[in-house]
Amino acid sequence: MNITIVGRKCTPRETFKERAEEKLRKVEKFFGPDATAKITATVEKNQKICEITLAKKSMIFRAQERSDDLEDALDMCVDSLIRQIRKNKTRIEKKLRDVSFDDILANMDVDEEELEVVRTKTVLLKPETVDEAILQMNLIGHLFYMFRNAETDNVCVVYKRNDGGYGLIEPEFE
Repeated sequence: MNITIVGRKCTPRETFKERAEEKLRKVEKFFGPDATAKITATVEKNQKICEITLAKKSMIFRAQERSDDLEDALDMCVDSLIRQIRKNKTRIEKKLRDVSFDDILANMDVDEEELEVVRTKTVLLKPETVDEAILQMNLIGHLFYMFRNAETDNVCVVYKRNDGGYGLIEPEFE
């Protein structure tokens, strides 16, 4: 697994890096060696925040936890990721330990009831700035809003974050 560790407002110690690599070995068995993991350690006032993003092909798992100690936040984050992986893997196939995600995706037999689209909406994508899109999202009372970015001409999504801030999702092309 390719692991990248980034520090924001801090420099993670070598012990943190070693512990992170050790903890992510538990997760590597699900994804295999060609997966990537990005760990972001942040210090804000009295809180330490650990965020882990795991990616393999089109699957992305993400967890973020806060604690007084960065290593505790890391432990909680890895536990959260393992729960997410198990929950999603169990839905697809019952045998967690024997099968990798590649095998599951190749033999996927999903119950069609779970994936039924119950409503389809169309939206007019007029060019807007990010600030205008956030204002529009708040006016209609939604947690996310899709729009065409006036600066980049890409289709983007703004969303309300759990911490009260806003996020922007922009497409990235290969």
